[in-house]
Amino acid sequence: MRSFNALRRTLLGLAAFVLAAVGAGAPQAQAEAPASTLDRIKQTGVLRIGYGDTPPFSYRHTDGTVMGYSIDLCKKVAEDLGSTLALPHVEIEYVARTPSNRVQMLNNGEIDIECNASTNTEERRRSVAFAASHFFVSTRYVSLAKNRFHTIDDLAGRSVSVTLGTVNVAHITAVNRERKLNLSLMRADSLRAAFDLVTQERVSAFAMDDILLSAMIAESDDPHAYALSEETLTDPEPYGFMMRLGDRDFEEAVNAALERIYRSPEMPAIYDRWFNQPIPGRNIHLQLPMSDALKQAFSGK
Repeated sequence: MRSFNALRRTLLGLAAFVLAAVGAGAPQAQAEAPASTLDRIKQTGVLRIGYGDTPPFSYRHTDGTVMGYSIDLCKKVAEDLGSTLALPHVEIEYVARTPSNRVQMLNNGEIDIECNASTNTEERRRSVAFAASHFFVSTRYVSLAKNRFHTIDDLAGRSVSVTLGTVNVAHITAVNRERKLNLSLMRADSLRAAFDLVTQERVSAFAMDDILLSAMIAESDDPHAYALSEETLTDPEPYGFMMRLGDRDFEEAVNAALERIYRSPEMPAIYDRWFNQPIPGRNIHLQLPMSDALKQAFSGK
């Protein structure tokens, strides 16, 4: 009987300890809950921007400067937020992210906004909020020109590389299923790694956003060695800057800033700097006029 009572006292003691620990921890967790993004920016004067290695949208120059079309737009957003919050200056902290960790970094507070080239899809909108579109893109594939692949059906029975964390994985998977292509997919951690698999002839093609493929081809040692597919895997889809889901005040402030920027006289010059002029620090000149769809999106019509 004494053994049973001793065991009972031990269990009751443990239960009391656990309840006390939980009770003590609850107020601390509440105190450490992150404030809204606008409140934090007002307190710290810092906007944390996620960037990638995807010129012309965002990349690090050889001199260490983070730059790109998306970065220029987000720098303008930071200026606008400074005016809205009555701050003399908003400092930008650049944080490198990858396709596979960008949503996690947003949701755990490591970055406030991802300023790069992320496709706005219904599935992604379940996890993040998107800003008003700054570009439109379709999924295509790149292959070696000598293989003369042009259509989706040309890939039947072949291997295709994709990048983890991108919507292109779902695109090529859907096409593979619908057309019964019997594709073999090889997943890579980065765009460069997926592209290199084509160069090394380890896969027949790499499926990705056409603008990013065009930039990678232009930057390669021999652009004529590669060919972009004539047929697209998707209709045009919008790019948007990603933000944390549920932070409506910040989302509305960013979109209000972008609306002013898009309709400003300087917007054509911002676009031309990255798509109709040589890209700083990179051997790329895309020579890509603004599309009618983008003009319409910027005009708000």
